[in-house]
Amino acid sequence: MIIGIPKEIKNREYRVGMIPATVRALTARGHRVLVQRTAGLGSGIPDEWYADAGAELVDDAERVWGEAGMVVKVKEPVASEYPLIQQGQTIYTYFHLAAVPELADVLLAKEVSAVAYETIQLADGSLPLLQPMSEVAGKMSAQVGASCLQKEHGGKGVLLGGVPGVKRGQVLILGGGVVGLNAAKVAVGMGANVTIMDVNTRRLTWLDDVFLGRVQTIFSDHDNLQRLLPQADLVIGAVLVAGARAPTLVSKADLPRMEPGTVLVDVAVDQGGCIETARPTTHDDPTYVLDGVVHYCVANMPGAVAQTSTFALNNTTRAYAIALADAGVEAACGRDPALRLGLNTWRGAVTHPAVAESLGHPYVSPSLH
Repeated sequence: MIIGIPKEIKNREYRVGMIPATVRALTARGHRVLVQRTAGLGSGIPDEWYADAGAELVDDAERVWGEAGMVVKVKEPVASEYPLIQQGQTIYTYFHLAAVPELADVLLAKEVSAVAYETIQLADGSLPLLQPMSEVAGKMSAQVGASCLQKEHGGKGVLLGGVPGVKRGQVLILGGGVVGLNAAKVAVGMGANVTIMDVNTRRLTWLDDVFLGRVQTIFSDHDNLQRLLPQADLVIGAVLVAGARAPTLVSKADLPRMEPGTVLVDVAVDQGGCIETARPTTHDDPTYVLDGVVHYCVANMPGAVAQTSTFALNNTTRAYAIALADAGVEAACGRDPALRLGLNTWRGAVTHPAVAESLGHPYVSPSLH
């Protein structure tokens, strides 16, 4: 198979879809890998490393897309890439189609086999390809939230860790999954008072044990959320439903109840956001203020720490990339139930139930062999 690695072109997206070690594994199995020149520089990977691993370096994205049977990326194709997508091509990347229905229309029209990192799901319910970037985004959410709380960034002027004689900052984390866990690790390390909310009582028990009482765990319901929101200095939205649009937990009507300069970081913004007033922002212009509340809603947060993110992501994407290249999308997805759940579109149909529901399309179960 010919596998293409184009340079990412989303704003401040420095990650790359494949590292040299993965290229080496694929070329050793007889596959051709086309890498667009300078695609890896943002992650600290020079072109020479790809060439040494057996990749063919090409000058432009048009050739990568035009020749590849499978394109491997990090972020979903943006509008300028839509014309480059080939009929019947396989694309292996993060898609988050619930938030970009216009891309879904392109994939369906071109009968693309869209294998989404974020919906590959193991039997225990875990999302192995989402986990490393959720870990990065969770840790970053506390860091950027702390920065946004500074007065020059529109915040309250609160130091999360406080100082002796002055109260610590209050951090409210909505969701106790991978993002919430890692956000709490950093926030606790900064010295903040941290509360995690979740609807899963078993998860709350586990979190309570992990943090040895250093965080407060609260069951997530409307009454508890309404009580805690006005007390928070930093609110981190960390809720995810695989393949589906994120549920709205914080409404526009909640904003006036918060103190001016409160910061909202919505990590779920690439799935539509769990804060009603969230809209995707970029690393160049990451925040905006509504009703005195600072919103940070960058949709590709891990792209800012590209070297860490790229290598962490490839540790988990590599095995599935090899399976797809060796067997083809139909056979690979047919053999592996986890990979099958990653198939979002195929032969002009939506083939993941949560994605279909979010997009308002009929769900079609693919006949794979």
